[in-house]
This record gives sequence, structure tokens and C-alpha cells, in this order.
Amino acid sequence: MKKAAALFIIFIVLISACREKNPCFIKLPSLISDNMVLQQKTDARIWGKANAAHKIIVTPEWGNPVTVKAGKDGKWLAVIPTPVAGGPYTIRIKGSDTTITINNVLIGEVWFCSGQSNMEMPMAGWGVDTIMHAAKTIAEASIPDIRLFNVQRKVSGVPLDECTGKWEVCSPETVRQFSATAFFFGKKLNSDLQIPVGLIESAWGGTPSESWTSPEVLRNAGEFVEEINAMDSDGASLAEYQTWLDGHKQIEIKSAGDDQWKDLDFGDAGLASVDFDDSTWPSIELPGKFESKLGEFDGAVWFRKIVELPKELEGKNMILTLGPIDDMDRTYFNGELVGTTETVGFWQIGRIYEVPGRLIREGKNVISVRVLDTQGGGGIWGEPGSMKIVTKDSKMFNFSIEGYWKYQPVAELIGNKFYVFDFSRNDFSEKKRPKSLGPYSPSTLYNAMVYPMLNYRIKGAIWYQGETNVGRADQYAKIFPLMIQNWRDAWEIKDFPFYYVQIAPYIYAGLDSANSVLLREAQAKSLSVPKTGMVVTLDIATVMNIHPPYKMQVGERLANLALAYDYGKVVPALGPVYKSMILDGATLKIAFHNAGSGLVSKTEYIPEFEIAGKDGKYTKAIAKIVGSEVWVSSPEVREPVSVRYCWKNGAIGTLSNKDGLPASQFRTKI
Repeated sequence: MKKAAALFIIFIVLISACREKNPCFIKLPSLISDNMVLQQKTDARIWGKANAAHKIIVTPEWGNPVTVKAGKDGKWLAVIPTPVAGGPYTIRIKGSDTTITINNVLIGEVWFCSGQSNMEMPMAGWGVDTIMHAAKTIAEASIPDIRLFNVQRKVSGVPLDECTGKWEVCSPETVRQFSATAFFFGKKLNSDLQIPVGLIESAWGGTPSESWTSPEVLRNAGEFVEEINAMDSDGASLAEYQTWLDGHKQIEIKSAGDDQWKDLDFGDAGLASVDFDDSTWPSIELPGKFESKLGEFDGAVWFRKIVELPKELEGKNMILTLGPIDDMDRTYFNGELVGTTETVGFWQIGRIYEVPGRLIREGKNVISVRVLDTQGGGGIWGEPGSMKIVTKDSKMFNFSIEGYWKYQPVAELIGNKFYVFDFSRNDFSEKKRPKSLGPYSPSTLYNAMVYPMLNYRIKGAIWYQGETNVGRADQYAKIFPLMIQNWRDAWEIKDFPFYYVQIAPYIYAGLDSANSVLLREAQAKSLSVPKTGMVVTLDIATVMNIHPPYKMQVGERLANLALAYDYGKVVPALGPVYKSMILDGATLKIAFHNAGSGLVSKTEYIPEFEIAGKDGKYTKAIAKIVGSEVWVSSPEVREPVSVRYCWKNGAIGTLSNKDGLPASQFRTKI
């Protein structure tokens, strides 16, 4: 008996040892976490990684356990049916030696919210770019049934399994840096449906639609083939570059407030010194964007210039004018900080800093500027003549500081992480950086900010993008519908709702030009794709600012499309759309869909209508509302054959139906 007992003990010890040598090591993606919302009444997916062949048991509080096994690659996925909206619930995920409990899980409606800066623009705004009603909305944003997940920005040349982000309960603190458009959309859904709403924001300012489309779809369409092939061939060098970056000091941006960019320390303070030797730095001509030298680059770049000043200026107070800097800066004169702009949103605002007379010397003076760019183009980029030093009192002395400056990148920003270079030996300059890697390259955001979401069940998507594709309307008309179908196929959710925002009027190439009009026309053509809807913003534009502040109207109009077509609610969702036209003498009588009980205008005559005769020369028309029609004419056009509405970059729409929804732009001929 003693021998048998001893053998049993040895057996137990061996089993325990085996377990220690082959632990389960369950790892969950960031999307599967506390506070998440799962799509109601669907086959939700819970997934992760573990050591190969380990059994994983997923037990939702509302249902039966589901058992799966990790594959050879360690990946596992469990499908769990979800009930009607409700919660909060817990989900327990158990392995041989690990149990993870996910808490505060809600069941409701999940929407994917994507696009460029007008989708990314947060409730707190960006400096001079503000959101209407922001302060009141933020203060009242304690809504525990709304959950927010902000996908951190990242690019990749290959599809990624994971993204960085965190599910958070909606509160005044968490909503400040969340998409205003997406929040207003979710807030209205939650209010009208009285069920939980989960919002996944995956947006990046300045990015084109092709960045959000898979390489296979673009290649099959014959678009961006050369760029995609270059990215494929650069695969090894991209991986090598990332490995090289990973060997550097890293600084993670954890906060999401207004102060997240202030006083960042890359160990680079000495680069402002008068005595710093920048002789090995390359040169760049300013004003200009540093992408001309670096390719697509976000991060911190130093600029230095020696200026020789005459004796009569010594000790005099001066004004340093740099022009606009994209995005932020710390500016030094002879090693002393003379001005900072370290809040986003001021990329179009000129920098004007006072330099005290005690810093002004006869002969050699050093100006040094650390520019921090978080997205899009970066640099000291104003018009010629914007960079100068002038005397403060009489302003008689005007000394240009344009021309060649020394420059050196000190930290690259990828996602929410800075990679700090060893600038003591200029290691960035020594490393060949693949230029095909960037947020504006085809497919890079699909790979990094869409693909990791594909296991997560969603109800649908909202989209606000198009400004960056202005000037390529014909191409957009082709690739935008392909992107919509691409997402539906990739998610394996047939014809999920896809609602998007038509870009607003903006100056672009000039208020009277029509390049943005053609892009809006291309967007409207995508309504031929099933289960799509478009929000018109002709009436809520700020033509001198590409970021209109009226995000509440945009979000609520998107929500009304969903409420009307997905949730069976009777709400106004569509504005007037051109239907038909007849010629009556010298007058064109235009009828509209969605005119309802009639049309209205902010003015008696509608100034955005133009008509033309057979010569094709358009002239401003006299346009007036008659019931549910608009009648247009002009004494200069006796035999009109065509009409157009809001056919300029800067045309603000005044025509709407009585529900207050604006008419779409259009052009037509008899």
C-alpha cells in the first residue's frame, strides 16, 4: 500500500510538472474586455490565443458553455449566441490553469465608425476647430448604456490580428476625445431605442478611401496596383524597419486630454543649444513640408538655422514670425524657449513669438524649432514671406529667415507610441526607411484598423470621408462602392447597413471651382449599392474651414437613416432629391423626391440654381418654390436646356423639405 501511495504521489507531481511546462497562457484581444457591447441576437465571437491544443471553455452568464481548442498556431474562437439587448453580464473564459472573467458586458447594437478627420474630430475639438454644443454635451455625457472603443492609429503592410484600444463607459471624461459624429449618432440611437449601443471609432484624418480598402480588391479593380506591388516587395524591409524601431526607446501616449502633447521629453533638450553641432544634419528648404524629404512621417522633427544680425539690433526686442506649423511646436532663440503651441488644431495658425532683447546678439544667433506632427503633412509650411524677424517697436527691420535649415527627426509616432531615435549619432539618417509605409498608402489602414475587427459582430457602419479624394472623383466613384462591398464580404455580414456623409462645401481650389462638387456627385452614385444611405451637409458647412462644427446634426441625420431603415422608426431621414424636369416656355419646372408636404428655403429666391441654354453657358437663375416644385428661369436664357444646383465648392444649400433636411446637389439636361 505504501508503494502504491508513493507511486500515486509521483504521478500527481508529474502531472503538475507537465502543466507547469505547458501552461495555457490565454490571451485576449483588446476588443474582448470589460465594458464591451456585443451585438444582440447574433452569433457573437469570442476569440484569443493560448498554447496549442489547450481546451478553452467560454461561459456567458446568459447561456450555455462553449468549448473550443486552440489550434497549432494558438488561435481559438468560440461562437456564442447572444440574446436580446440587456445586461450587464459577465463572461468567464477558462483554461487548464487560467480563468479570466469579463465584467460589465452589455448586449445591444454595435456600429463601426470610420473615415478621416471629420469622423475623427473629438467632442473636445481641435484648438480653433470646435464642436457646437460641446461643453453642454460633454457635461451631460454620463450614459452608462453607451460604450466607446477608440482604435489607436496604426499602419501595416500586412493584415494584423490585433489592434490597440479599450472599451470605456461613456462619461464626460471618456467622450472628450471620442468622435463627435459617432457619439451624436450613438446617443440618438440609445435615446430612441432605449437599448445599449457600442461605438467603435476607427478613423484617421487626411486619409483617402483606398487606405481603407484591401489590397486584393484594389488590385482586382486595376487601381493602385503599382503601389500595392511595391508594398508587397517591401514586405521584408518593412518588417526589418519595425524590428529596428522596436529596439529604440518607446514613449506611449496614454492620456487622451488636451495636455497629452505638452512637454514631451525625448531627451532632446540639448538640440536647442547654441553650441550644438548640427553640421552632420541634412538640409531642407523652408517654408515647406518635411514629407518632401522623409516621405510619409508623423513624429518630432527639429529644425535649426543660424542667422547673422547686425550690431544695431543687439538688445532690441524682436518678433519672430514662422507662419503656420503643422501641427505643434516648441520654438527656441539662442537656446531659450520663446514660444510653444502644443495643442492640436492650430496647424493653419501662424506662429508669432516675442524674442526679448537680452537674447538678441550681434552676429551669430540660432533659431531652433521642434515640430511635432501627429497626422497628415508636417512642417513649417506657410506662404513665401511668412518666416522673418522684425523689430518690435518700429518694425523697420525685417529680416527673412526663409531658405535652407538643418533638420533631424528625433521620434517617429506610430499609433499611440513614439519611437525615439539615437540622434547623438543620427541613426535615423543612416537607416533606409521604406517610404511605402504610411496612412495614405493603399490598404495600410484596412490591414491595421479594419482587419483586426472582422471577428467582432457589428450591426453596420457609418463613414465620413472624401475630402482627401477631391480631384479624383471618377476614381472615387469606382473604388468607394468596392470598399463598401469589401467590408461586407470581409465581415461576412451580407449587406450590413452602411451610411455615409457627403462632404460639405469648402474652398478647396477656390469657392467658384467645382472639384469638390464632382466628388459629392461620385458619393451620391454609391447610393446604387444596396442598404446604403447618404447624409447631405450642404446646409451646415463652413466653407473656409474643412471641419464644420455641426457634428450633432451630422450624427443625428446618420442615426435617422438607421432608425428609419433598420429599426422601423418613423423619422425624417431623407432630403429632396431631383426627380424630373419639364420645360414650360422659358421656365424649367423641377420636381423632387422626398418633397413631403412641400419645399422651403431660407430665402425667397434660391441663389444656388443656375441654368444654361444650348451653348452650355450657365448663368444664375431666378428660382422660386411653387408647392413641391422649384421653377427656374433667367431673362438671359430664353431656351433653357439644363439646370444645376449647388454646383460650386462654396455653394451653401438653402433648399430643404419641411422636415429641415437639405436638398442634394444635382445637374441635369432636358
